[in-house]
Amino acid sequence: MLALRGRRGKRVRHPAGGVAEADESFVLPRPLRKGVRFLVSLGAGRVRFPNHTGTVSAAAFLLATGLYGMSLGGHTQSFAQVSTTAAGFAIEDVRVSGNAQTSEIDILQQLGLDGTTSLVALDIEEARRLIGELPWVETVTVRKIYPGTIEVVLREREAFGIWQHGSDLSLIERSGSVIAPLRDNKFASLPLFVGRDAETAAAAFYDEFSRWPEFRSRVKAFVRVAGRRWDLRLHNGVVVKLPEKDVARAMSVLAHMQDTHKLLERDIAAVDLRLDDRTTVQLTADAVKRREVALKAREKMLKAQEKRI
Repeated sequence: MLALRGRRGKRVRHPAGGVAEADESFVLPRPLRKGVRFLVSLGAGRVRFPNHTGTVSAAAFLLATGLYGMSLGGHTQSFAQVSTTAAGFAIEDVRVSGNAQTSEIDILQQLGLDGTTSLVALDIEEARRLIGELPWVETVTVRKIYPGTIEVVLREREAFGIWQHGSDLSLIERSGSVIAPLRDNKFASLPLFVGRDAETAAAAFYDEFSRWPEFRSRVKAFVRVAGRRWDLRLHNGVVVKLPEKDVARAMSVLAHMQDTHKLLERDIAAVDLRLDDRTTVQLTADAVKRREVALKAREKMLKAQEKRI
């Protein structure tokens, strides 16, 4: 038997029956040789598989087909929840901390927990998003504790004041962001701000007005006028009209009049401090009537004195 080399330097063996041309020989590429040998051995019966290989392969194929079908039909989450719940991973306890205004019932309802929800199938990111939609929640952390507990840590928003817009009352933060509608008297001690744009300007004005605590305790509501200035509505019904600028000057005038004349205890309806050169005091309707009666009585008295003369 002769050993020849082809054009690429590879050795080619020819059968004993004759010598073939090197150019006409065919050699399989190296990556395919192992696969061809396996198929030849399989066809010749030289390859043996372990017992139950066919059964296991069929079961694996059916399982893969079923999972693929559930994925296409959107039932993967339901299957995972049912299977893991049955395995003992049902959520049985929810530990909530950091909550003052948010109840645990609100959290349970928001997450849709019904006693059969699986801890394994619970989507933590979705749980954070759902709890974060509750009105008082500023930040939230959700953690799984196996086998059946959820730990929820909240940081809630802080109510700064009450904002009245139209007939609606809402709780607001210092930034002016609305937290939630006012439902009860729990927050009645918070300052009341009334009018359009009052919620955004409230904190800055309230901080400035804290320089006069003796007047702040008298204020029932801070009323925003035309988005430019403030009126003070006092508990006794008196309205103090402040200027757009130089509030300190106006409050100094008011403090002087209060010290010298007890102005705010008198029967008046409003004090207008908007002008630099004058202060206007408006009487109540009853005070106007009494003043008219007094003026008429004085006029009669003067006429009677003239007749005597």
